[in-house]
Amino acid sequence: MSERNIRVEPVDGRAVEDQEVEIVERKGLGHPDSICDGIAEHVSQALASEYIDRVGKVLHYNTDETQLVAGTSAPAFGGGEVVDPIYLLIVGRATKEYQGTKIPAETIALRAAREYFEEHFPLIEFGTDVVVDVKLGEGSGDLQEVFGEEGRQVPMANDTSYGVGHAPLSETERIVLQTERRLNGDYSDENPVVGQDVKVMGKREGDAIDVTVAVAMVDRYVDDVDDYDDAVRGVREFVTDLAGDVTDREVNVHVNTADDYEEGSIYLTTTGTSAEQGDDGSVGRGNRANGLITPNRSMSMEATSGKNPVNHIGKIYNLLSTEIAKSVVEEVDGIREIRIRLLSQIGQPIDNPHVADASLVTEEGVEVGDIEAEVSEIIDRDLADVTSITEQVIDGELTTF
Repeated sequence: MSERNIRVEPVDGRAVEDQEVEIVERKGLGHPDSICDGIAEHVSQALASEYIDRVGKVLHYNTDETQLVAGTSAPAFGGGEVVDPIYLLIVGRATKEYQGTKIPAETIALRAAREYFEEHFPLIEFGTDVVVDVKLGEGSGDLQEVFGEEGRQVPMANDTSYGVGHAPLSETERIVLQTERRLNGDYSDENPVVGQDVKVMGKREGDAIDVTVAVAMVDRYVDDVDDYDDAVRGVREFVTDLAGDVTDREVNVHVNTADDYEEGSIYLTTTGTSAEQGDDGSVGRGNRANGLITPNRSMSMEATSGKNPVNHIGKIYNLLSTEIAKSVVEEVDGIREIRIRLLSQIGQPIDNPHVADASLVTEEGVEVGDIEAEVSEIIDRDLADVTSITEQVIDGELTTF
């Protein structure tokens, strides 16, 4: 095995499944924060691919400061309209010239943003319902130098930072994650009244789980309040059945709890997202790299989406730590829960972190010392293959939010 600084130890405290209270959140595809994450990451992939096509390698860039300013709308039964457009500002840094080759970074970003909206938000007309602006400056000279070391197969870390991952997901985490993904997947395919802005909050107290779901209903598919109520009931039944496939615990599902039918206040939208009416967004304010917000777990505050996938630790180590945690749980018997923390030092190779820390909760009768060597070997192996994270991100094989 290599000389990497790998530590394996028992976790300090109880496994999440054994804790009395657990809270889990997911901001869905159409939440304003997730829109920013999605745009930032799609622009990032487009820039990386374009750099490779034009000059043979990924150049220095970051697009992780994307901001959204909500518009205004007038939803109505049978179909309303957007009154003032959503405004999206793609902010970051990008290399626009390399050894005489000019790269139209801002044009690439605009094209990528349009593609993303057309694919994921068919009810939002690009250029009319949403206006997109791009401001990409040049990168810091010293960071460009760290980024662009010639002749190195393993890049140097661009920052002193850390990433965190855990596995396996708890039952509450699985319910929350699957609820949003399926409501924005097979369920909305058959029920287009469900907009892309789906927010899910899970709370477990003991063995009782409450799932609170906020679903932006699309007005053109709703004729009246009774129609709306049917849509809400359909979501509640679907999520209840989904949760029953995950857990034997008691589950109560609540949908659009702010509705007041007597006052005519319901979650009705024209475009399927609250971004049309008052809700702003920013990259990094929503889901972590594993798609969840988990206050019972250790988390990094780094925004994963939009950062370059070559040497930006805020992206690479959050994704890599999550993948390592999954690998260890899949390959080593006797582990109930694992947390992986990877810490970098700026200017040092990203395959050799300052420390790689694994904290374990083992099954009864299994000591950490019994499996320490196996765990360390997997961590060492996956760190040696760190550059595969870059390839998977550019190819869209790993999600960042």
